Amino acid sequence: MQWMNAIPLPLLVIMSLTLGLAPFMPEPHVVEKLRMLFAGTLSKPVDIFDLLMHGTPWVLLGLKLVSMGLAKSN
Repeated sequence: MQWMNAIPLPLLVIMSLTLGLAPFMPEPHVVEKLRMLFAGTLSKPVDIFDLLMHGTPWVLLGLKLVSMGLAKSN
């Protein structure tokens, strides 16, 4: 996971808070798409793309934090 070490943590936080939560009103897309996923209504390609686009920063941030936690425990 060398590529993960190359991504600065502040950049991932900024990406998660901007792209990950956009648009802010009336509800972030990632929240809407996750609700659709759990309800079983996420079927349109544009909705799947939206989930991937808005969810990727959160996934990368989570991976980075786990990677940092594992590195500290060793």
